[in-house]
Amino acid sequence: MSDTRDTAARLAAAEHVRRISVGDALSSEQLAAGFAFEGERVPLINPQRGIFKPKSMEHLLSVRTVFPSRGRKVWYDDQRIVHAQVTQGQELIDYAFMGDNPDAADNRWLKQAHDAQVPFLYFLGVAPGRYTPIWPTYVADWVPGDLKVRLAFGQSVQDAIPDAPERRYASRLVQQRLHQATFREAVLTAYGGRCALTGLPEPRLIDAAHIIVDRDEDLGQPVVPNGLPLSKIHHAAFDANLIGIDPDYNIHVSEGLLSINDGPMFEHGVKGLVGRKLRLPVRPSDHPDRDRLARRFESFLRVA
Repeated sequence: MSDTRDTAARLAAAEHVRRISVGDALSSEQLAAGFAFEGERVPLINPQRGIFKPKSMEHLLSVRTVFPSRGRKVWYDDQRIVHAQVTQGQELIDYAFMGDNPDAADNRWLKQAHDAQVPFLYFLGVAPGRYTPIWPTYVADWVPGDLKVRLAFGQSVQDAIPDAPERRYASRLVQQRLHQATFREAVLTAYGGRCALTGLPEPRLIDAAHIIVDRDEDLGQPVVPNGLPLSKIHHAAFDANLIGIDPDYNIHVSEGLLSINDGPMFEHGVKGLVGRKLRLPVRPSDHPDRDRLARRFESFLRVA
């Protein structure tokens, strides 16, 4: 594949991922399905390995870090390190070689991407079998003595690895995306992928709402007891304190919303919540924290 065609395929892959992710994490099945380029299907990943170069492309297309799982054998030891580095907002992220031979094919692809300063997709695990895509990513440093490379995140495809200010900005965005994606996946998993108010079973229409906003240093942590899976309209109403939930899990609707008459969807989807209780996760440890609900319910009472 010529450089021009390789670049075209790379951009097609990035656009495909952007289109199907729509702010959500991607499944292993979506990544394995690949994308169409010039009438052919090109995979996005190798399901068995973390570094992937399609046979039809000159340079690697993607690297992948799976979600850190306790007690499971994995093909790298860098998973927890990567998540910690992203969470800390570090500019450069360590990515371990496959095996201990820098000259192995997978590792040579990393070296070639470094030398050619080729942008590629990075799929960062946010839950088992779920990934958030990061584009563009570059190999900033080749460190064969430590059996690793260091990755840099950018904002646009350039002819050079992003400079320090851009890397810092990009790392903050990736940190936010990891925070949001892992929080959402954990909350939706706890509630079986359903809205806690209505039971709507379509995850693509459900957000993970914070009970206490994440900028609150005391109670705003991205943990399941501080989250609620809410459909998008209910999330907006909850954030505006038009819907409230008391510490006993009773659902309340503001007088302003109750006074609106706007068809059966509004009648059932909003007014029908009055007097009902929150749908709770199976595990008691995942239940909404009552102290957080009490503080948040005070805000609802002031508005309602």
